[in-house]
Amino acid sequence: MPEIVKTVTVYQLMHMEAMLCALMALWVVMHEKVIVVSGETGCGKTTQLPQYILEYEIEAARGAACSIICTQPRRISAMSVSERVAAERGEKLGESVGYKVRLEGMRGRDTRLLFCTTGILLRRLLLDRDLKGVTHVIVDEIHERGMNEDFLLIVLRDLLPRRPELRLILMSATLNADLFSSYFGGAPAIHIPGFTYPVRAHVLENLLEITGYRLTPYNQIDDYGQEKTWKMQKQAQAFKKRKSQIASSVEDALEVADYKGYSSRTRESLSCWNPDSIKERPGAVLVFMTGWDDINSLKDQLQAHPILGDPRIVLLLACHGSMASSEQRLIFDKPEDGVRKIVLATNMAETSITINDVVIVEQGDIRRGRAGRVQPGECYHLYPRSVYDALADYQLPELLRTPLQSLCLQIKSLQLGSISEFLSRALQPPEPLSVIGALDEHENLTVLGRHLSVLPVEPKLGKMLILGTIFNCLDPIMTVVAGLSVRDPFLIPFDKKDLAESAKAQFSARDCSDHLALVRAYNGWKDAERQQSGHEYCWKNFLSAQTLKAIDSLRKQFFSLLKDTGLVDKPSENCNSRSIDEHLMRAVICAGLFPGLCSVVNKEKSITLKTMEDGQVLLYSNSVNAGVPKIPYPWLVLLFSLKNNQFRSTVFFNGLDFVGQPCSSKKLAEKDAAAAALLWLKGETHSYSRNTDSSVLLKKSRTINQNRIPVRDDLPVLKWQLKGNTYFTAPLDS
Repeated sequence: MPEIVKTVTVYQLMHMEAMLCALMALWVVMHEKVIVVSGETGCGKTTQLPQYILEYEIEAARGAACSIICTQPRRISAMSVSERVAAERGEKLGESVGYKVRLEGMRGRDTRLLFCTTGILLRRLLLDRDLKGVTHVIVDEIHERGMNEDFLLIVLRDLLPRRPELRLILMSATLNADLFSSYFGGAPAIHIPGFTYPVRAHVLENLLEITGYRLTPYNQIDDYGQEKTWKMQKQAQAFKKRKSQIASSVEDALEVADYKGYSSRTRESLSCWNPDSIKERPGAVLVFMTGWDDINSLKDQLQAHPILGDPRIVLLLACHGSMASSEQRLIFDKPEDGVRKIVLATNMAETSITINDVVIVEQGDIRRGRAGRVQPGECYHLYPRSVYDALADYQLPELLRTPLQSLCLQIKSLQLGSISEFLSRALQPPEPLSVIGALDEHENLTVLGRHLSVLPVEPKLGKMLILGTIFNCLDPIMTVVAGLSVRDPFLIPFDKKDLAESAKAQFSARDCSDHLALVRAYNGWKDAERQQSGHEYCWKNFLSAQTLKAIDSLRKQFFSLLKDTGLVDKPSENCNSRSIDEHLMRAVICAGLFPGLCSVVNKEKSITLKTMEDGQVLLYSNSVNAGVPKIPYPWLVLLFSLKNNQFRSTVFFNGLDFVGQPCSSKKLAEKDAAAAALLWLKGETHSYSRNTDSSVLLKKSRTINQNRIPVRDDLPVLKWQLKGNTYFTAPLDS
């Protein structure tokens, strides 16, 4: 123990309790193969414990042989933590501390502590099943229960008997310690307390009382919805009212606020509210969103605001996994004095990274801790207390809620035996599954499967890339695969929907293909970029320049990966000798996405679409096929299906069927359908035959299926009704 104490810094002495627990954890690491460590936000487990281990090994004259790998679930975490640890050690990144993420890294000969993503460690296991030379493996943030993390735990548990000297440390800000401890045969568990500043939590009912915000039949409608065209004017008015009420300018909010329906006590309190007495503390605002579309939509609204959109007042940033590393790092920059930083992020900002934040709009206990890392903070839950109390303590493992094709290929490429038998050894095993993909009847990898296993993309998309290489039409196929890997580049502004749809239809060129429309849009953007007019091109055609840049970056990565794996060993010109053959492109897309097929039956007043497994479906209105009276092809192809639990109703009137838009409740759905019929009578909507999405007959049902599957909202989708009022969605193309 004396050797360990020598490495303690003055900063660590300020947090004596946490330091003693960390030293205890280090002692356990020396004597146990596996240890489970949980620690509160800010305790330093991610940055300090790996250093304790490294310093102990150096003091024990084993520094040269020491090799510590610390996995993080995301690129930004691995990079930012490595930079922090290197700075604490007074070194340059790449000396004793380094990082490795996909297509990027910084490490040297003397690197002994490597931070990497979980996928990087899994790829190393492809080449070295025993992790030769590695002395310690730290798996951080295991509470997220990602597919890669659960897969890695199975592999590491099987590896420990072959590597008795290997030490495994499992860490998280919050976890079910007993579950992980029992999985590793009763491994010891240690909790490291952390210091955070006080954080006041507020739930929705408190905020309504505090702000005086009043719910009306109109502002309960989702402002982000793009399909409720019949309510466009009323929603615009409601949005203007809402925007003024939530503005940071308190004076404006008080002038327009309507306090009817609230207690007299609340009205009296609000009448005495003096905004001049409010003294704002410095700090940032961290807003947690569900996905890129929500981030982008909110960002656009904030930028349009006269105050929140002023860069002299607010520094508005986004943080999403699809963004470039350089863009992600901007969230750590400190704004100028007098400028408030607002970060719109997904759950990637929950753990491992620290932003100087004060206020958080969030959904759980871990996120609340983000507010108290550097100063006292506020936490705003934008949902009622009853919803908060009903939330599950731990999220459902990804292994139990997502397709397993990629995981199955990794199992076979690592030669880990039967897929079913291997997955049965998971922490929480999935249901027995049927494998469709690059495997033979004996679950052995085919030639295609071996190539797919080394491509870091979804197997169907990887198959499309390989076929594009074989048939010399790689360039457009890379565009399609990249486009399916990011959000939809076609923007549909709320107030310019018709213009945006017309612009997208021009790219389709009447061939009814979302994929080919994407290829043409990207090619046109590249031509415009060469002429220094890319921004004008995007503005004119309602395209996201940021998404097109992401597609361009992914294309370069795909080509580099194909060359590294030996799939491309010829000049790029030869790989694209048939890139103008659209019939071949369709065939490659179909072969890649098979068996995701949907039949098309053109009727007199509607189009009927059916899938082999799920029956009748409806087109999503963002597809180029949604506005055509007939589709001149017998089949459409789709990537995968997801579920959207919503209500939809139909009104039968004057021989016509008016289908309302999906709504969050049955009552709203009935009103929506009735309003659509009334507006048609007034001549305020498009003709009945114009809207294929509304012309498909969908009778209202009184039963509800409550099973839920997460919905991915960044791609064109199909919708269909299985039973009751349950809808499924899936990316669409012909």
